[in-house]
Amino acid sequence: MLDLQSRQRSRTANQPVEADPGLGARVPSMARIYPFRALRYNPSRVRIEDVVTQPYDKISPSMQQAYYQRSPYNLVRIILGLPELFDQPLAIDSRAAADVYSRSARDFAEWRAQGILYREKDPCIFAYSQRFAVASALTPDSRDAILERRGFIALGELSDYREGIVFRHEQTLAKPISDRLSLLRATRAHFGQIFMLYSDPAQTVDRLLFGNDAEASADLEVVDEFGVLHRISRISDPATINLLSAAMEDKKLIIADGHHRYETALEYSRERVPEPPSSTERNSHAMPQPPYPEAAVMMTFINIDSPGLVILPTHRVVFGLKDFSTVRFLERAETFFDIESLTATDPEGLLARLAPARASRTAFIVATAEGRYLFTLKTDAAVDALKSIPDRQRQLDIVRLHTLVLEKLLGITPEAIREQRNVHYHREPAEALEEIATGQADLAFLVNPVTLDQLREVAFAGDVMPQKSTDFYPKLLSGLAIYALD
Repeated sequence: MLDLQSRQRSRTANQPVEADPGLGARVPSMARIYPFRALRYNPSRVRIEDVVTQPYDKISPSMQQAYYQRSPYNLVRIILGLPELFDQPLAIDSRAAADVYSRSARDFAEWRAQGILYREKDPCIFAYSQRFAVASALTPDSRDAILERRGFIALGELSDYREGIVFRHEQTLAKPISDRLSLLRATRAHFGQIFMLYSDPAQTVDRLLFGNDAEASADLEVVDEFGVLHRISRISDPATINLLSAAMEDKKLIIADGHHRYETALEYSRERVPEPPSSTERNSHAMPQPPYPEAAVMMTFINIDSPGLVILPTHRVVFGLKDFSTVRFLERAETFFDIESLTATDPEGLLARLAPARASRTAFIVATAEGRYLFTLKTDAAVDALKSIPDRQRQLDIVRLHTLVLEKLLGITPEAIREQRNVHYHREPAEALEEIATGQADLAFLVNPVTLDQLREVAFAGDVMPQKSTDFYPKLLSGLAIYALD
């Protein structure tokens, strides 16, 4: 199998790169990474476990309340502040921050002035490892083994998707981009990292970062609410950073997690291009720097060829359908699917029934108030219905679910899905089934996870999967390092 770079070189060798006028005259031809003087929580003023959070889009209302109670300096107060009584609404296309964003900017400035946050003396990067277990209730592929995922935190230069350096794999939603852009304009800082994948079969980067000592001491250790051990180590040696920068230059990057934040940062960088555009010095004696602060965003880079990469399924819940009937739905679904009524009702039993079915054809579990059903695709019957879908996407279970079931059988438009009018998402199958049990939803769909091979094939073809197609586990903690633009 071709490695990640070889696939891309063969695809784009004869394709010209288009310049993006919004990013200035210089068009990057390779992945560029930079050390930075990170803002970090002061461990003499706060307990780190009380102030770091999951990424903003994984923070449920109950988690938000719990974070608020942990510490007056918990990062949730900045990245996902609770609204207050007299807050003004924020128009989608307005640049004026509503009160929630103003409070974020105020708190961020005060925490810096008070020494809650301090700035690193020297530019650095951070080796980052996560040790974790995946419960079998989350995915049928897990065996409760202890895994470790390794990478590093640095700035990564932003580039338009057309430049063939950074590749997306999922559609985005309008509302999260508007929200994150308002926060970025108000605070001028990035509080979480974009999760980037690159290919390095020889493990060159890992050896630079970690050497042969898997248990090397860390500058910071924290266990999150899911039992994941996060460890980061500061690296400020210019020679090591320059070697790392050189090792990453020929890499192609896939956004694993953080599509909304990447596109937000890209939009903001276009707003802030200096006149005339700056340039960056890159030589063996100087630490590399981005051409201007907004031209880069904080990223965590993970080798796609190393162990520890886990993709969980993201289950779908459908709600708000007019006059929904399980009987009529099942009758219509028989056009495309073989349907088996199941006796299992618990998440573990349902996922155990689902996993073997995907070996031969598309399958997913459907739950309604009347029962649980295994749907397996009648491949020949679906040919015409799927013929407008690009070939690589046509093979994906999640695309077949969206096209055949959500759109054709239930009549939910792609626009409604993007605007989250009838569909929302759960990592935990039990949470999806609970919405059926309590009458909050009409249907729940438990699905198999997308594979890494499927993800990179789709990304490098320039295609995109439906929203929330992948859930990389564990998440990268927000607040381990902060990139302040001022």
